[in-house]
Parts: sequence; structure tokens; C-alpha cells
Amino acid sequence: MSQQPPYDLVVIGAGSGGVRAARMAAGFGARVAILESRFLGGTCVNVGCVPKKMFAYASEFGELFALAKDYGFSVASPSFDWATLRDNKTREITRLNDIYRRLLVNAGVEIIEAHGQIIAPDQVRAGERVLYARHILIATGGRPFVPDVPGRELALVSDDLFSLPALPRTVAVVGGGYIATEFASILHGLGVTVHQFYRGELFLRGFDDDIRQFVARQMQAQGVALHFNTGVRRIEAMGDSRRLHLDNGETLDVDAVFYATGRVPNTEGLFAEGVSVRQRDNGAIEVDNGYRTSVPGLYALGDVTDRVQLTPVALAEGMWLARTLFADDKPAAYLNYENIATAVFCHPNIGTIGLTEQQASERYGKLRIYRSDFRPLRYTLGDSGARTLMKLIVDDASDKVVGLHMAGDEAGEIVQGFAVAITLGATKADFDRTLGIHPTAAEEFVTMR
Repeated sequence: MSQQPPYDLVVIGAGSGGVRAARMAAGFGARVAILESRFLGGTCVNVGCVPKKMFAYASEFGELFALAKDYGFSVASPSFDWATLRDNKTREITRLNDIYRRLLVNAGVEIIEAHGQIIAPDQVRAGERVLYARHILIATGGRPFVPDVPGRELALVSDDLFSLPALPRTVAVVGGGYIATEFASILHGLGVTVHQFYRGELFLRGFDDDIRQFVARQMQAQGVALHFNTGVRRIEAMGDSRRLHLDNGETLDVDAVFYATGRVPNTEGLFAEGVSVRQRDNGAIEVDNGYRTSVPGLYALGDVTDRVQLTPVALAEGMWLARTLFADDKPAAYLNYENIATAVFCHPNIGTIGLTEQQASERYGKLRIYRSDFRPLRYTLGDSGARTLMKLIVDDASDKVVGLHMAGDEAGEIVQGFAVAITLGATKADFDRTLGIHPTAAEEFVTMR
């Protein structure tokens, strides 16, 4: 009789999805090992959502100090110390790393600090060891992508922002996605002169067009230089600075260049020779609705599958898979990827759930669109140009609210609450009969006519 594999589950990657799957599987009685060669918590905890949000908070204080004067407070020339922010962030991230370690250990998961390489459908090499497992889960996430432009070695990526020895005075941010837009806002809020470059007509592709245009106007009014329809041809070192040669023939000198041109699945060195799974052109591992790859017993979830690159999605996928493989009460259905709320922590913040106006028009045809563009009460005592935009997209036939979008202060916090209503299938009539909390910005969503 053949010997049973010693592990029920080996997880490669200790990011959000991998850690959640490992902990839950262990809680269901499985013998689990998790491999990580970099840091516990993955991108989100270490070089993504968490430190980014801390820096986004920091970037708001300049405006808040100015606003305080409108309310009668004397604010004596505030100054900013980059090292304090950076080091306080690092201390907090270290604390979170320790928490992740304790959670795994307390759940009974064996932590192996080594690079994991799949050498057979049921075998993983971890340093000098070979681990045998009934199931293997790939949760290795993604990594920043820099296109092959001459001088690309002179550019920084998003991960680098969180450990800069000094804050540059002038920066070029290359990219038009949410990471690039967040970084442009954060750096500008910290006092850096920022130029953002994007090859397309308008950044934040995939978001509602009204939101994209509104955020562009607001960022430009704040002083961020937005260069659309403009690409970087090459980067040249000029002493300690960098010279960008643009495809319109112009040049720009800056202290640093940050590339935030997307992320690619992190599969480098993952498969030994002779082992292969079906992957897309960008390296993303193809999976079915149950996160099964083309190799039996081998699963993948989270950013390495390049489906929905959001931490809560990876967490939900990890929980679903662990319960499916090891729990007595298995899920009755696959995860539903409709109506996933998301936020962008640029300035102004973006919060959104459901369909854009274009998507809704293609799906439903006749729509009713409700918009409110207003100056929030908190800014009315001074001359700030900050505004908020809210938008509801309603399927005319059913009266169902199929898209809800906001750009303005605390958009993520506000939209999270409304996401419950959208998930439950709320109609415009449901919104109309809901009494608002006055005076708040959020009440605009239930008073639009």
C-alpha cells in the first residue's frame, strides 16, 4: 500500500488569499504547510493597500491644515518629515507581520520560509526539502510590471515608494491605472511636484466616465500635472536626476520616475522543468470556477489568476476553497463576482459598485441617470475648490440601481454601506423612501431626483 502524503494542503504564497486558505483548512482539521520567501501578508500588508492607505492619510494633512484656518484655528507653518512617516509605517507593518505569523501558528499551520517550486502534481520543493501533498494551492500574487523602455533600470516601481531614503522634490508617475493615480495624489499631497503620464485619452480606464473626468479636473485644479496621450520613449540619467524623453519629442527632468503600469502574475521559478499548467499570455494561471488548474490537485487563486485583483476577493476565494476541500458543510454555490465594491485612494477618493453607465447601457438599454455635483459643507467657510460627484445608474424597466459611483471625501467609507443595498437588489424607490442623515454628503444618494 502506498504511503499517504503527509500534507493535506501545501500553500505557496503567504498573502491574503494563501493565509486565509491555510488557516481555514487547518481549522477544518487538515495538515497544512505554507511557503513564503519574502514577507507574511503579501503585497496588501507590506507594499500595497495598508501602507498605501497610511500614506494617503498623510497626504491629506496639508489640505486639512489649510482648512483649519477657515474654522478659526491658528496653524503655525506645519512641516513634514518623510523619515517619521516612513519609519512609523515600517513599525506598524512589522507588527502586522507578527500578527500574521501568530495567526498561522495558532491555527496549526507550518510556516516554511523558502521559495516554493512545484516539481510534480503532488510535490513542492522548499529549499532542501520536498513536500508531498494531496492538494497544492498557488497564491503567489503579482509583481509590478515595467515595460521594456530604454533606461527602465533607472525607474522605481510602486513597491519602492514605501522605503525611499528621502522624498524627491519632483516626480514622474507613469501609468493610468488606480495605482498610478493614487501615487500621483499621495506624492502631491506630501509636497512633491508631480507629473503623471498616460498613453491613453483619460486615466482610470474601466471606471465610469463621469468619475474619470471629474477626478482629472479635481487633480489638475490641485496642481497635479496630467499628461494624457503622452508616453515615455526612454529614460536618461542626468547625474542624480532623470530625464524623460517623451514620444511627442519633448523632455522633462525630474528627481525620480515611478512606473505603475500594471502588475503581472508572479510565477517566476514556480514550475520545475516538465511541470506546466495552462496559462494566459500574461502568465496568469487559468482556473475554473472552483480554482482548479489544468493539473488535477493543483489550485490557484488571487492575483496570480488575474481575475479580480482585490484583497477581499482573494480572501473570499481562499475561504471558499478551504471549505470546499475540507469542511463538512461545503459551499452550495461558486463565488459571485457581480457587484464587487472597490475604492481608489486618490484625491478625491473614488468609491464604486456595480456597472458603469456604458456597461449598463449595453446590458439593459434604457437607463435613468442621476448625478449630483456639489461643494461639501466642510469647505464652504473658505475658498477651497474641492467638490464631490455622486452618480446613480438605474435600469428603467426594473427601477433597480445597477451602478453607484462617487468621487469625494471618504468615498470608500460611504460606498461600502451602500454596497449592501446594491447587493440586495435595491431599487431607486428604495433609495427614495430612505430618509437621509442631515447634513451629510452621503444623504445625496437618497435625495437625488
